[in-house]
Amino acid sequence: MPSLRQLEYLLALEECRHFRHAAEKCGVSQPTLSAQLRVLEERLGAQLVERSRIRVILTPVGADISAIARRVLRDVEEIRDLAASPGSGLGGMVRMGMAPTIGPYLLPKMIPDLHAAYPELKLYVREDFPAALPLALEQGRHDVCVVPLPVNRKELVTEPVFREPLYLVMAADHPLATRRRIDRRDLRGQSILTLESGHQLREQVEGLCTEVGAQMLSDYEGTSLHTLREMIGMGMGLSFLPGLYVKSSLGQDLAINVIALSGAPIYRTIGLVWRKSSARVVEFRMLADHFRNTVRREFPAFTII
Repeated sequence: MPSLRQLEYLLALEECRHFRHAAEKCGVSQPTLSAQLRVLEERLGAQLVERSRIRVILTPVGADISAIARRVLRDVEEIRDLAASPGSGLGGMVRMGMAPTIGPYLLPKMIPDLHAAYPELKLYVREDFPAALPLALEQGRHDVCVVPLPVNRKELVTEPVFREPLYLVMAADHPLATRRRIDRRDLRGQSILTLESGHQLREQVEGLCTEVGAQMLSDYEGTSLHTLREMIGMGMGLSFLPGLYVKSSLGQDLAINVIALSGAPIYRTIGLVWRKSSARVVEFRMLADHFRNTVRREFPAFTII
């Protein structure tokens, strides 16, 4: 039978497509990795890797076995995490994937209380585009993710946590900035800035632009909320920014005005997502409750779900 280490070598080679780089990723010498993959092929009686001086690719059988290996190693990691947990409450290592429009504005308000309540918990946070996080979760690179919903993948479970308002923002010297409230009809023809592709917020803003007849400036997409804020302050256009960012970062910014929009409120739903096969469901639900408590305390205008 293949060893777990051999499966790790195969996955590393699939990712790196280069023997030396794969060996460095695994912390072994190139001859060791190459020899162990040869042993794996002999044990399985199948060629897994096509080797040439130009490139390294997995054979169709190798790709299929790699997909199974990824699931096996993911399950083994969950077994280790479960064994390391204290048995009640949150503990051990939790690898959390998080959208960059959420983490920097919510985690600093949550971590002190979470650490005080569960000092044995080790939270490893990695940010990525919301569009990329569900697949990475399925592949075992994260244990749980905090993302805008919906996430429609059959292998994943979602738990909505709160609704976050989206606020209309503009430069303080914009002609509409003197109003206390703006009707949706007033946005017709206005230039709207938003984030680059890969952010779910961009898709939502694109839908709003279509609804009100505004023009989304695709040639001037922000790479982060901070860069978007600077472009808004320079008068390049209006935007809809998430409430976590607005409440955390725009309170003292005299160059930006936040204006109420008439009609039904605009919001995005934030939730936790994990694999159906996870053995840590109880812990993740406890984590969701900590997010709810933090939002209830720090952002009382948001709706808890």
